[in-house]
Amino acid sequence: MPRVPFHYIDLRTFCYATEDEKRVEEAIRAFLPEEFALDRMENTGHHGDRIVVLSARVENADEMRHVLDRLAELDAIDRVLDELDERVDDNCSFFMRLDKQAAFQDEIRLGDGITLRAKVEAYPAKHEAAVENAREALAKNT
Repeated sequence: MPRVPFHYIDLRTFCYATEDEKRVEEAIRAFLPEEFALDRMENTGHHGDRIVVLSARVENADEMRHVLDRLAELDAIDRVLDELDERVDDNCSFFMRLDKQAAFQDEIRLGDGITLRAKVEAYPAKHEAAVENAREALAKNT
């Protein structure tokens, strides 16, 4: 099995008072393996409204492959590959925002609602090495 050049992949989304929490949970689960544990934290917004933060950290290689396989379905994967230099920061973290509404319908698109952050393995921990490793991992699954 090919190695996964990530230490972990974090997914996070917010469920606002106007949204159905079960639907928001379904949206984030579109990227995760079955029965994957979600962290749930309740907060209060500026105006006293309830905000639930749903998040998951994927650290197991097989589970990260599952997330990468879902990302491979992204129509705009070539755009992501072209933008990797901007999507990977100096701390070797890769960022992507995904469409929460589309994910609820089991479609994978860039957009707003779900934040993906992946810590890229790079030795030495340099931006250029991280970009290349992320490119390899994302292009391999397309």
